[in-house]
Amino acid sequence: MVAAWPTAIFAGDIVSPNLSTVRTDLSAKDLARVEAITRPTADFSRPEQFELMQGGAGTSRKRVNADSFSQSSANITFEEEGAFKLGNALFRKNWVSSPSSTQASDGLGPLFNARACQSCHLKDGRGHPPEGNPDATSMFLRLAREASTDEEKVARAEGRVLNFPDTTYGAQLQDLAVPSLKGEGRMRVTYAETPVTLGDGAVVSLRKPSYRVEDLAYGPLDPTTTLSPRISPPMIGLGLVEQIAPADVLAHADPYDRDGDGISGKPNMVPDELTGKHTLGIFGWKAQTPSIRQQSADAFAGDIGISTPEVPHHWGDCTKAEADCLALPNGVQERLGPVEAPPPVMDLVTFYSQNLAVPARRDIGRKDVLAGKQAFYGMGCISCHTPKFVTRRDTPNKAQSFQLIWPYSDFLLHGMGEGLADGQAVGEATGNEWRTPPLWGIGLTKRVNGHTFFLHDGRARSLTEAILWHGGEAQKARDRFAAADAETRAALIKFLESL
Repeated sequence: MVAAWPTAIFAGDIVSPNLSTVRTDLSAKDLARVEAITRPTADFSRPEQFELMQGGAGTSRKRVNADSFSQSSANITFEEEGAFKLGNALFRKNWVSSPSSTQASDGLGPLFNARACQSCHLKDGRGHPPEGNPDATSMFLRLAREASTDEEKVARAEGRVLNFPDTTYGAQLQDLAVPSLKGEGRMRVTYAETPVTLGDGAVVSLRKPSYRVEDLAYGPLDPTTTLSPRISPPMIGLGLVEQIAPADVLAHADPYDRDGDGISGKPNMVPDELTGKHTLGIFGWKAQTPSIRQQSADAFAGDIGISTPEVPHHWGDCTKAEADCLALPNGVQERLGPVEAPPPVMDLVTFYSQNLAVPARRDIGRKDVLAGKQAFYGMGCISCHTPKFVTRRDTPNKAQSFQLIWPYSDFLLHGMGEGLADGQAVGEATGNEWRTPPLWGIGLTKRVNGHTFFLHDGRARSLTEAILWHGGEAQKARDRFAAADAETRAALIKFLESL
């Protein structure tokens, strides 16, 4: 039985004067076409039309290999392909500390988590926990504390800020530093194994992580500061996600569970630093970022310590308490402008990030894959992992215009239970809420990144473990999976591996 599909838009639950809950980019005829083609299928005897091309016309049909997440959208122009390659070079570029003879690369840190974008987004794919290796480059700790003044409480209540950084260590722990400076500290993770017995008697061991910070170089953390581990998510299809109509995301929102199905997805309405307006957050583990450009600027500042026009922090995430950091030179070159990464750099990195292609599906006609798809739908997984969207017609780049895409995400926040809770609020997201992550490309994780660590902190060592960690709004779907026979569970995993 296929899970019920939303039949109403709970627009009255959402307060945003900047967003329409009705698509204004489509004619009535096009809107009817979109509604028909995005309706979940009830026929699992064969693949759906266009299902192979899960990233629309930009889907990469190139041979599957370790570079499968690094291909450009298949439908960009020859000239745009040149911009993509330049953006790729900047994405891989190692920044260096100031002063340096390579002036265009000056500005690293002084405190940082990585020297290049590619260091975190390994081959444009998924990061991983340290796993016994001191290198935590593709995973870091977000830091956030409670509001401590009346002014901060008002700013938080009005939604002008998402949360507050630690007063000493800022918004994230930076374990690396330029010469002459100490890194802020070291993340340490330990695991406790817990066996879970499935309905047919099979036993799966889940590992529950615990986090702490050692060797703090600049004093203690604020007593109210929470630690939220994050691995870097894959970058494929970001430009398509950016062009999903907000009305289509809001159509799935039911923050008060008015239909009584136990699923109460809600949007994270966040301040857009580029426009000054409140808008829909759609990127990040907590849906805290509204655009790729802002996400890129935040990463430049927070991860590498590079200033941009959008986030002109020359010393990255250094705070007033870290005086030695603020006393070091920055990488601003007058001839290049007032920031370390001027607009042309941001333009190219943003374009690159917007045009990393989604790989084509594989084995979509196999009997076990189709059976797994039916199980995925029947267990209610699509209540959050929405299969399909059609992007806007009025996109800035026609390569992303009116594309049928299959991200398997509703891009909303869902309570996932105490097992996955990090205790850290980010905007409208509470400490146990997470954005539904897209599933496209998930089956190529091992091929691209050499591992199968999933969820926001990589605790799950397999797709089966990832499913069994689901709680809260996903508890019923998780329990159906756990109660299924081995053949059905294996088929569902085969379906996920085909994405």
